[in-house]
Amino acid sequence: MIDVVAVTEPRFVLAEGPVWDATRRLVLWVDIPEGLVLVGRIDGDSLTIDTEHHVDGFAGAVATSVDGSLLVAETRALTVIGPDGARHTEPVSQVGPDDRLNDGTCDAAGRFLVGTLSLTGDHDGQRLLQVDAGASTVLDDDLGLANGLAFSPDDSILYSVDSVPGRVWARPYDQATGATGTRTLLIDLPDATPDGLAVDEHGRLWIAIWSHGEVRCYSPDGALVDTIVVPALHTSSVAFVGDDLDLLLITSARTELTPDQLAEHPLSGSLFLARPGCRGTPVHRWSGHLSPAP
Repeated sequence: MIDVVAVTEPRFVLAEGPVWDATRRLVLWVDIPEGLVLVGRIDGDSLTIDTEHHVDGFAGAVATSVDGSLLVAETRALTVIGPDGARHTEPVSQVGPDDRLNDGTCDAAGRFLVGTLSLTGDHDGQRLLQVDAGASTVLDDDLGLANGLAFSPDDSILYSVDSVPGRVWARPYDQATGATGTRTLLIDLPDATPDGLAVDEHGRLWIAIWSHGEVRCYSPDGALVDTIVVPALHTSSVAFVGDDLDLLLITSARTELTPDQLAEHPLSGSLFLARPGCRGTPVHRWSGHLSPAP
């Protein structure tokens, strides 16, 4: 059994998108409906928040660049927050008027991959986008709710979550060109809602299961290997963090819980740490290019 320790107070409405910045030894994550981007430090079994950035609307995801700039997926735009706090925002044209940007990650060339979800509850026609220096390419346009993204340890496979209807897809990915191959269904969870995910050194997928209070580990061929029980009903995402990438940071939410459910799961909205007995794979940095070259 893998133990879980709460490392923050249950203050977050919908904590999501954790990222480990290895250069600066920082953890970043978002509180989506609050429009918050948070930056913190791990010290043993505690996580201290250093900085909070507020953005307009929703904060769907965050990525880091070499110089310390942050790329934030807002409602329908991408915003760069520089090390000096200066901001620059550009809209993403491929996001529908009733949709918003959601979870995201970067490939090895620094392109930003980001999905969309509907703000009206219409689980149809959502997109997975690849954004490179201001140009957006649609990778999928038939999703219900585009969510977690991660690469295999050798970067040759892109994993992507469609939370509704509960599917995890795998497809070949060329890191040099950004070209993708045909997607195939890796995991089908019709009775669960997969959310954020991370990949470990063995190629296993660690997936937060929304509304189940679980993080499930799957082998590279999609077989269930292990389950971490989390004392928060809405587990939302995961990331390997720490100097050795041997800690699994788990985010959770308080949103969409009844008073009785909150009483039963009072730590909902906290961040948690677990030691899964393996190391994760490093995440890639954003290229730092929001606009096309002049």
